[in-house]
Amino acid sequence: MVLRRIVFFLALLLGVVASQVPEFAQQYRQRLGGAVDELARVIGEFDADAARMNLSRQAGIDRLIGNADTFARQRGEQVKSDVERVGRLEKQLSSYAEAGPFWRLGVFARNYEPDIARRAAENFEPAVPVTSEGLFATVAGFLAGWLGGRALIAPIQRRRRLKTASA
Repeated sequence: MVLRRIVFFLALLLGVVASQVPEFAQQYRQRLGGAVDELARVIGEFDADAARMNLSRQAGIDRLIGNADTFARQRGEQVKSDVERVGRLEKQLSSYAEAGPFWRLGVFARNYEPDIARRAAENFEPAVPVTSEGLFATVAGFLAGWLGGRALIAPIQRRRRLKTASA
């Protein structure tokens, strides 16, 4: 009886923890959007500076990278890296937009950006899941905890039944 209560408690706990996965993914998507917006702003400023010098973005980057000054070269590499990163992040955002509610978790698991996920985790605020995705995660977590707990206590219960039957 005590073991069943422990299993039920663990299943509830796992259900609650699992219910937070969609919320974490949602908070990650918000941070991802913020990162895209900020990178787009920085790149836009670079593009405007390059245009004032009658240069395209690529010509401006090439000019910086080809500069003899180490600082200018590093700045060129950084802008190049920012342009590549914003492309990856925008692609990830569009993947989320195209995915349905349950598929977004798969997109997150396959494509998350570690730095953004770390910062999302540092500021994560749990929430009550009211979406179908959150409800599904809660039920799946509960069932996984319940079935796993039952599998763990089954040998103990079997041993107790054999003891009781032989006594």
